Amino acid sequence: MNYDELFLTIEELVMHHSPSGVETQINQLLLRRFAEIGVEVWQDKADNIIAFLPGREAGSVAITAHKDEIGAIAKTIEFDGKVSVRKLGGSFPWVYGEGVVDLLGDNATISGILSFGSRHVSHESPQKVQQEDTAVRWEDAWIETKCTLEELELAGIRPGTRVVVGKHRKRPIRLKDYIASYTLDNKASLAILLALAKNLTQPVYDTYLVASAKEEVGAIGALYFSGQQKLDALIALEICPLAPEYPVESGSNPVILAQDGYGIYDEGLNVQLRQAAKQLNMPVQLATISGFGSDGSIAMKLGHVARAACLAFPTQNTHGFEIAHLGAISNCAHLLQVFCETP
Repeated sequence: MNYDELFLTIEELVMHHSPSGVETQINQLLLRRFAEIGVEVWQDKADNIIAFLPGREAGSVAITAHKDEIGAIAKTIEFDGKVSVRKLGGSFPWVYGEGVVDLLGDNATISGILSFGSRHVSHESPQKVQQEDTAVRWEDAWIETKCTLEELELAGIRPGTRVVVGKHRKRPIRLKDYIASYTLDNKASLAILLALAKNLTQPVYDTYLVASAKEEVGAIGALYFSGQQKLDALIALEICPLAPEYPVESGSNPVILAQDGYGIYDEGLNVQLRQAAKQLNMPVQLATISGFGSDGSIAMKLGHVARAACLAFPTQNTHGFEIAHLGAISNCAHLLQVFCETP
């Protein structure tokens, strides 16, 4: 896969907001992109976007990439235009830092500044403790909009409004063969789905490419789909955190997970993935990780699928300003294409 083309595809996906439960922007883009490729595509009742590729033999497999991103959710709207927020998924205010955020109102998007308070203060101010020994919590942060209550109400800003990093500072950058960006989890995996839709022409089994909804708040979309559609296997596309505790290296080699925080993955399915990599002479990394779950592990634990796997690309700064090798993202697509085309 051409790295320049892949970068531009991911950039386009990143620049379409999709906080959990308010995923309209990315939905519209995905429906258009899949339709342009020429595959059958639809949106189900759980807000999943599903592309279907018919197989040559009886059987079915789903490949999922969640389309929602983490962020914050408005709790209260103050008289002076301040908005207090709480976490949406695994987000932390100190990761984002003070800066532009977008509040996705029902009628309009309002930009504001995620704020932590002034630094030039004494112990009389609550912000002082953040300079010394306590990380900023969502309870300590707020968003300055400088709007009146009437202006916020007109825009449809209310308790429950989703908040994400502003497009003002969201655009990815290129670091040689790496891409650095917010929301590579999981916009980069959506790029893999689009590549499969374009290049996978003769899968052995019926193949569902599922851009799943509301994964960050409990794999809700994948659970609905796997509960409605009988599947022989489900493979989740994900990021894999780079950390000293895991034997995973940065670079172009994908990662196959054996276990995560929700349980073990299917050994037989993992063997098939490793065999597909071997056909490509592609090195893969193996890992068990904690503090993590995927569409696959959650669906298998709850009995929705008998077999599940998770294929991932190594990523720095997960759930922050993430960095991943474009080759690892591309190799996930190549590996899955071989997997789907091999009896």
